[in-house]
Amino acid sequence: MTPSADMSTILNRILDTAADNLRVAKILIQLGLDPNNVTYDAIFNRLLELFLANITLANLFALIGAIFFVATLLTQTMVPLRVANMFGCAFFAGFGALAGNITTFLLYFLMVPINAFRLRQMLNLVKMARSATEGDASMEWLKPFMTERKYRKGDVLFKKDEAANEMMLTMTGKFLVKEIGVELPPGRLMGELGFLSPDNKRTATVTCLEDGHVLTITYEKLLEIYFQNPQFGYYFLVLTSQRLLENIARLEGIIAQNKIATQPTAN
Repeated sequence: MTPSADMSTILNRILDTAADNLRVAKILIQLGLDPNNVTYDAIFNRLLELFLANITLANLFALIGAIFFVATLLTQTMVPLRVANMFGCAFFAGFGALAGNITTFLLYFLMVPINAFRLRQMLNLVKMARSATEGDASMEWLKPFMTERKYRKGDVLFKKDEAANEMMLTMTGKFLVKEIGVELPPGRLMGELGFLSPDNKRTATVTCLEDGHVLTITYEKLLEIYFQNPQFGYYFLVLTSQRLLENIARLEGIIAQNKIATQPTAN
């Protein structure tokens, strides 16, 4: 490399640095600062002056809305997230109204009732799940999240040891758990244990004894509800434990009856 090339490179770097410094100086001048006397206090005081000079009620609403929006990003569960989102949307809608921006106003104004509806749905889910653990095992609280499926007499709903990906709630008809010979009337859960088992396998075979229909919900949807509100997971676990204990009590009764039947009679 020749000396002239080195000098050219150095000059280009000097010009680039000078241009950058000129840009910085221009920005500082636009902010009302002296480029030759820049301190943290001066920058802070100038920014504070600009903030106080430009703050309006509309901008204040936007600032509060932004704070609530940041709160939604830091919230881990759905209920407080919905609450924070509702407040944030309300303040942004206020900003749009005060600023005369009809698009912003309508967008955030319409999001308030949507968030309120979803919040009410989630609170009702938790409330009904709680009442279910206190004795009401109707499972009505899960129906809004389930889809209907019909079966005819003789149909096999699922077989033992096959992969499980959904839970069912009987609505009409009768269904038989073949391994233990138990009939399931309307209003009973099927397949909930597969959701909790590590390998998601069916623990029994269920067939349809007479025409009927069930409501189904996938395990993915159950997980979604759980992550939206971990309280639901606790209540669902209690309900499932109750079902498991009922099955154990039923099997213990059958074993006791078999022991009595096999005992030798006295002469």
